[in-house]
Amino acid sequence: MTSLQELVNSLCIPNVREQALFELSTKTELFDDLAILLWASSSVMTALLQEIIAIYPDLSNEALTLVQSNKVCNILALFQCIASHPDTRMPFISAQMPIYVYPLLNTRFNSKPFEYLRLASVGVIGALVKVDDTKVITFLTSTEVMPMCLFTMDVGSELTKTVATFIVQKILLDDVGLQYVCASAERFTAVVRGFRNMLAYLAEKHSPRLFKRIIRCYLCLSEDPRGGDALRRLLPTMLTDGTFTSYIHDDPTTRAWVQQLLEKVGVNRVPGVGGELDRLMNNMRI
Repeated sequence: MTSLQELVNSLCIPNVREQALFELSTKTELFDDLAILLWASSSVMTALLQEIIAIYPDLSNEALTLVQSNKVCNILALFQCIASHPDTRMPFISAQMPIYVYPLLNTRFNSKPFEYLRLASVGVIGALVKVDDTKVITFLTSTEVMPMCLFTMDVGSELTKTVATFIVQKILLDDVGLQYVCASAERFTAVVRGFRNMLAYLAEKHSPRLFKRIIRCYLCLSEDPRGGDALRRLLPTMLTDGTFTSYIHDDPTTRAWVQQLLEKVGVNRVPGVGGELDRLMNNMRI
């Protein structure tokens, strides 16, 4: 513990900070109280925020280096540790700390330094939503995290898309989050457009895990009367024309969710369209 405290204290010393970051980022799962130690230690969070803010100017061009990215990713690993701990999660939110992560998501560059930052950033937000807590969802919706997640779903790698979709799913599973999306036609349309883009991606790239999350998100939207009514008009035909037969065939849970979704929104199938999917559903109904 003395060694751990020394490493945490080293975060405030510029010439040894990078090494301390690296060592601590590899120990986040080894010490249960690391999050508390980080949060409670004087000036540590200020020093970490300064490092994050320092790279903001380089986010608007491709000048960001892998060294810079790795340093901030190590900081984000510590933020994720703090966001995961029950004793530091709400203080982390109350201090508005996640807002400093948002700018790291707002870039279209796909080079490794930027993609590493994206993945580490959604990891922080994902850690916040892992535990069901309406206060967390209220904070995230009030700070407009949803558009950033949709943007990340569009530009990120498959793993980053999956984590961003998980965040959206957790928001929609909460009544506050579902109401937030469905109360505004603009928000609802943006979310549905994002899901449609993901389905187009999945038609080309096989990812059962991501497809399952997208279907769960659609199912959440259908739970709201306004959302269900809108999905009757906006549900992509790809879900009924056999495009995703292999996904539905291979996973009973996904198959059940797709069936439930189609029943909830009352999708009428045109004769001759989606016949393969219909036969699959009838033969494998659970």
